[in-house]
Amino acid sequence: MAYGSRVIQRDLSFTILRGDIFVIMGGSGCGKSTLMRHMIGLKRPAAGRIVFDGVSLWEAEAEERARLLRRAGVTYQSAALWSSMTLAENVALPMELYTDLSPAEIRELVALKLALVGLAGLEDAYPAELSGGMRKRAGIARALALDPEILFFDEPSAGLDPITSRRLDDLIVELRENLGTTVVLVTHELPTVLGIGTNSVFLDAEARTQRAVGDPKRLAETCRDPVVHAFLHREEPAEVSTP
Repeated sequence: MAYGSRVIQRDLSFTILRGDIFVIMGGSGCGKSTLMRHMIGLKRPAAGRIVFDGVSLWEAEAEERARLLRRAGVTYQSAALWSSMTLAENVALPMELYTDLSPAEIRELVALKLALVGLAGLEDAYPAELSGGMRKRAGIARALALDPEILFFDEPSAGLDPITSRRLDDLIVELRENLGTTVVLVTHELPTVLGIGTNSVFLDAEARTQRAVGDPKRLAETCRDPVVHAFLHREEPAEVSTP
């Protein structure tokens, strides 16, 4: 991954399995959100391939790439809801753009998606009328609009208090278990990493590459890399040499 001649990360290699809650973790500035932008089709990698279900995302024709990406849903740090639209209108928008469903069918599905995230009955509310946690949930409902196989989350707990963050983590687990959705999330929040992550990659800003891959709970117990150990135990990292 690079911006011009400035390399952000190199030599990344990992696999996300169906049903994973896959965590992209690391300190600030290591390229976590940039990696997610590559994976959701917003930025082409400077080198290498991103393979989705056997198809190379960036080598596919534009139409096939768009079809693949519609199998994924994305939520953003700020929820990125249209402020002038109600929750129902926000959630309905992808269905109106990409399906042939009738208005009545869309209304029924919108009510279902909002109920899934604990916002039943708030179809007519506007984003400004909601708390930060509720806006995050509404963003998830919109990401679920097209029944995605993969849900991407960029810093889902950013700006939330610990209790609301825990409830959001619980919701992510419920969606994975009830809908069979694979989850990919960018975070540096240890309660989320260790509480719900089942697989992960650790990016290091200084080395500009990955230092570890695997179940974050297992990495916390067994990984001997001092940078990874320090991150997962909230310790000051020891002096280490980088590749």
